[in-house]
Amino acid sequence: MDIGEAVKQRILGLCAERDISINKLCTLSGVTQSTVNNIISGRNHSATVSTIKKLCDGLGITIEEFFHSELFRDLEQEIK
Repeated sequence: MDIGEAVKQRILGLCAERDISINKLCTLSGVTQSTVNNIISGRNHSATVSTIKKLCDGLGITIEEFFHSELFRDLEQEIK
């Protein structure tokens, strides 16, 4: 799994845990629907830390909590 896929899965998992839609997350975080859709669809494999921080704020978690997941262990090497 690469970092883009891990971020996507983490966002989807956190939304599911909180029973909120991607649209609701956009409203809560102030991140545009198109940006989140690009992350979820895989068109954007490199979400900025700033965007992830805004999503965390919308989810009511810290950025540390966001990355504290098995999804981010043993990621594929990005530079090949």
